[in-house]
Amino acid sequence: MGTYNDLIVFQKADELALQIYKITDSFPKGEIFGITSQLRRASLSIPTNIVEGYARKSKKELKQFINIALGSHAETKYLFNFSKRLRYHNKDSSKSEELIEEVGRMLWGFYRTL
Repeated sequence: MGTYNDLIVFQKADELALQIYKITDSFPKGEIFGITSQLRRASLSIPTNIVEGYARKSKKELKQFINIALGSHAETKYLFNFSKRLRYHNKDSSKSEELIEEVGRMLWGFYRTL
């Protein structure tokens, strides 16, 4: 069955979490316990739920954790867009937006196969 590292959806979710951490580095320091923390936790929750579900070795449990990852993805997408409206992004965020969309499609596709 391989490892979770072999899953493209995990690799993309991991890259998304890394990008979010880098982007939020430039957020206002007053947001460290607010949107910065929440956005980081939501984005990191996507790959960690894939890892945890994959470790369970049961399709039913994996599907449950992918469902949780889908919820974290929705939270990440909302918070990312909200922070963009606040003009917290000081870099071009189009690559991150594309990756958010790609991860969402991949998660949903993975969920449907389980």
